[in-house]
Amino acid sequence: MNFLDRDRSVAPTSYNRWLIPPAALAIHLSIGQVYAFSVFKNPLIQAFTGSVSAANLNKDIGYIFSIAIAVLGLSAALFGAWLERAGPRRAMFYAACCFGLGFLVASVGVRSHQLWLVYLGYGAIGGIGLGLGYISPVSTLIKWFPDRPGLATGLAIMGFGGGAMIGGPLATHLMAHFRTAADQTPSPGGPLATQLMTHFRASGGDGSAAIAHTMVVMGLLYFAFMLFGVFTIRVPNPAWKPEGYTAPTSSTGKDAGLISSHNVAVTEAWRTPQFWLLWIILFTNVTAGIGILEEASPMIQDFFHGQAGPAAAVGFVGLLSILNMAGRFFWASTSDFLGRKAIYFAFFTLGPLLFFFLPFSSSAHLNSIPLFVTGAAIIISMYGGGFATIPAYLKDLFGGFNVSAIHGRLLTAWSTAGIIGPLIVNGILDHYVSNKLPREQAYPLILHIMTGLLCAGFLANLLVRPVSEKFWIRDNHNLSKQGATR
Repeated sequence: MNFLDRDRSVAPTSYNRWLIPPAALAIHLSIGQVYAFSVFKNPLIQAFTGSVSAANLNKDIGYIFSIAIAVLGLSAALFGAWLERAGPRRAMFYAACCFGLGFLVASVGVRSHQLWLVYLGYGAIGGIGLGLGYISPVSTLIKWFPDRPGLATGLAIMGFGGGAMIGGPLATHLMAHFRTAADQTPSPGGPLATQLMTHFRASGGDGSAAIAHTMVVMGLLYFAFMLFGVFTIRVPNPAWKPEGYTAPTSSTGKDAGLISSHNVAVTEAWRTPQFWLLWIILFTNVTAGIGILEEASPMIQDFFHGQAGPAAAVGFVGLLSILNMAGRFFWASTSDFLGRKAIYFAFFTLGPLLFFFLPFSSSAHLNSIPLFVTGAAIIISMYGGGFATIPAYLKDLFGGFNVSAIHGRLLTAWSTAGIIGPLIVNGILDHYVSNKLPREQAYPLILHIMTGLLCAGFLANLLVRPVSEKFWIRDNHNLSKQGATR
């Protein structure tokens, strides 16, 4: 296990920093599977019908996703400072163990119809893997790319947004395979192989066994893929810096003066108004985006009955994943030139307009799937861009000294959004279902609530100012002291 120590992962000064993004992508493409959870939602509702009260079924299944996102933020906040000491390699290994184990525990819960085990596995244990896996590549890439922090965070976090592009189709195909394979001729290989395959392929009438077997396979596959990132990650030598690099002292455009040449310790950043304004910015952007992502597959099917079936819904989830991923890279990279504040103004101006008008795309007058899909895709690109731009925004305001620890604490906004967003969505949907109203009539209310949240984010971004001098770490002695105690 000494291989996991931080000093074993320090790169030589001649190391090519462009070898680091693939390691980050291996982690983020895996844990980004959580964005494909909506593919599991309807099968889980079917599997737990009769085990959970029908009146709260949408909400109870939605809690799985909420717990995973909540634990992601909490674990990132708790372990951010530890990661700086232990190094990304150890953190990424623990992330792989927790994320893979979460699938295995959840599979037992599905097969035994124990929803609390799914909460524990996919939600709590898997959520710890999400949090550790999320922040370790981000902080490492910021250190490798101090000259382009937006590009760096975009490179890492775009993988998280693209995880559903792999996870959605993979889960769908595996569930379909395990539902139908029991009727096929067993594979050759002798009596033992035949018995194992027959048992593994067997599926109950509610589909629970197919879901459980799918989770086992996915847990093992993701664990193996994440190990690639563990073995290839490196941290820069303390003496290393990009050729010709000088630390910036200001930014362009509307962000002039926001980039600080001083550092703020995580214990002080927590106390600044800038931290809480960025917390509101991230919370509102994430809550609104989750309103689309968490219900993506059912939403398009409900809006367009008879025109968009399960196969089209899977394609829709995959497209959102692509835009989520592309938006993270595009918007974060663009922020290196336009400034972080300007990028968030774009999110909080265009976003409310799209959320407000999106329900009208399914009206009898328009009834346009392309219009609906285009609007949702732009929204999700900005949702992803918000995640990728926020670490660079933090580095601008607080310096790079404790950026991973500060970022970890800021992700509690994501945790809160992961609870509040699905509560809003599933609570309204359950109300309409329990009152025997069409589900599609609930979505305009949901989307217009998200419009209001984005307007609040606009105001928070407007109020962001440079961090006061009283929060700065004054000299190198204090910097070393803070580093020893964090």
